[in-house]
Amino acid sequence: MSSFSKAFSSTLGKKLIMGLTGLFLSLFLVVHLIGNLQLFKNDGGQAFNEYSYFMTHFTPIKVVSYLLYASIILHAVYALILTTGNKKARPVGYAQYNGAANSSFSSRNMGILGTILLIFIVIHMKSFWAEYHWGGLPYVKYESSLTDPHDVTVTSLPIDGASHTQYVDVQNGKQVVIAKDLYKIVEGAFSQVWYSALYVIAMIAMGFHLYHGFQSGFQTLGFDHSKYKPLIDFVGLWVFSIIIPALFAAMPLYFLFK
Repeated sequence: MSSFSKAFSSTLGKKLIMGLTGLFLSLFLVVHLIGNLQLFKNDGGQAFNEYSYFMTHFTPIKVVSYLLYASIILHAVYALILTTGNKKARPVGYAQYNGAANSSFSSRNMGILGTILLIFIVIHMKSFWAEYHWGGLPYVKYESSLTDPHDVTVTSLPIDGASHTQYVDVQNGKQVVIAKDLYKIVEGAFSQVWYSALYVIAMIAMGFHLYHGFQSGFQTLGFDHSKYKPLIDFVGLWVFSIIIPALFAAMPLYFLFK
């Protein structure tokens, strides 16, 4: 076995992979949130549908998406390996006695929180990602007035016979966009109480998971100096544990109660 392989098969190497993949996934959450905030626009879903097309057709984004899928798998697998190894190496009595006193709720329950998130990710990708690629989505046509961008006509189109198109209809003075209507799928999913409840619960779990995971990731990478720790703790708590999960959770509630 090479020294490189030995390094990454060691406990420290596994924690390093966990830290790197975890921080990459945290960065993805920021990008994903910015795109999904288009759902709050009162434009019939045009901004969100154009964002969805861009994310699935722009080559650099497609390359990053494969890194994302690999990161999710690696993060889950190495979390299972480390958790199993820790349980074997540490007596149960010691863990039960000292765990509650010396660790936070998040750190003690990272396995449970991670499992909830993994189940949610599978359901979430089936509901939206798989539907967008292979679900046979209907298309929607947006016709915006060139003189008044707020004057938009939205027309549903059949599944077959349409493709993503954008052009200017000079004769009628309109900007025309035809896109897959993923917005309609999102609206339908979030109008269901059970799905919205699942989404909100998953976001709460994500907040707790990130509270420990974000700080732990930087600590594993060596950024635990007193100079950086206050900023890392602040960003981990307020940005990744509260603000980001809260904004994601607001999306299903917006559709459920609007």
